[in-house]
Amino acid sequence: MTAANQRFRVAIVGCGIGRSHIVEGYEPNADKFEVKALCDLNVERMTPIADEFGIERRVTNFDDLLAMDDIDIIDVCTPPGLHYPMVMAALDAGKHVVCEKPLVGSLAEVDEVIAREKVSKGLLMPVFQYRFGDGIEQAKAIIDAGIAGKPYVGTVETLWTRGPDYYAVPWRGKWKTELGGVLMTHAIHQHDLFTYLMGDIKRLFGRVATRVNTIEVEDCVTASLELENGALGSFTATLGSADEITRIRLAFENVSFESDHAPYNPGAKPWKILPRSPETAERIAALLENWQHVPPRFTTQMARFHAALLGKAPLPVTSADSRRALELVTAFYHSSTTHEDVELPIGPGHARYKSWVPAEFA
Repeated sequence: MTAANQRFRVAIVGCGIGRSHIVEGYEPNADKFEVKALCDLNVERMTPIADEFGIERRVTNFDDLLAMDDIDIIDVCTPPGLHYPMVMAALDAGKHVVCEKPLVGSLAEVDEVIAREKVSKGLLMPVFQYRFGDGIEQAKAIIDAGIAGKPYVGTVETLWTRGPDYYAVPWRGKWKTELGGVLMTHAIHQHDLFTYLMGDIKRLFGRVATRVNTIEVEDCVTASLELENGALGSFTATLGSADEITRIRLAFENVSFESDHAPYNPGAKPWKILPRSPETAERIAALLENWQHVPPRFTTQMARFHAALLGKAPLPVTSADSRRALELVTAFYHSSTTHEDVELPIGPGHARYKSWVPAEFA
């Protein structure tokens, strides 16, 4: 097999969202990847998934994956509290790494991961699958082409539903294992899309509350933001909505965008694109005239990861992207506690650099 069509061999640890990685990511890219091993403490959950996809190698010990010389990529899909040691161990073992969000549990840890990457053989790709699909990529293309002009304001609404059945899973709803609530586990994707399109955040004033479920972590949040480029933004999220939508609305100088409202795939379908003038409409039409379909979510993220592994393209998502997301989370929790604006970037001197988890749960 030539380098141009090399198939990379994958081991997945964690068979919850790990199954979606197979169905949406690796199976549609079967010419690029082969899932050779699964690892999960829950054998009853792992076995039917392994049977379904014909994966013969099944282990319950993560260290067994590290010792497998024929595994190129370790895909970490465990509860968030386990990400840091697994990512570091996989990099130390010379593996490429894919890791679900949140990448790790503090800015200190993400900075350690970034430092380790620089001396590691393998590449690390965090997961932000909502970045991929026709809707999000058309908006990004218009912005990057300079057609949209100056960003003005943007709003992100993550209005989802989670109840006691969801939190019956032992690791959910707890600071030690989930590392946060709706802000960390659910809205993090949409907030990433906001910064991806609008720019870096300069200052944030946020509030978090636990109003829907009897859990340690938050299930309602809201924030007001100022961006480095002068634009303003607002975030709202809850797990107590009667229906489920994700809505991103962005107003630029020459065009406004509104995402599809699909809660878990807002980037897939074409977005509402509202140009201010016929001239802008013509420029957008010309840009998108020969648009090639972009499969959503993991399908495209994994395909672009393959190109990056071959040295043909940059990583589609980087640890720096994860740091930006975790910096926002850190600012959010600190602001809610202190009732103050928090200025970004956040460095080692900040009170929450080493952890945003409340002291009583650390």
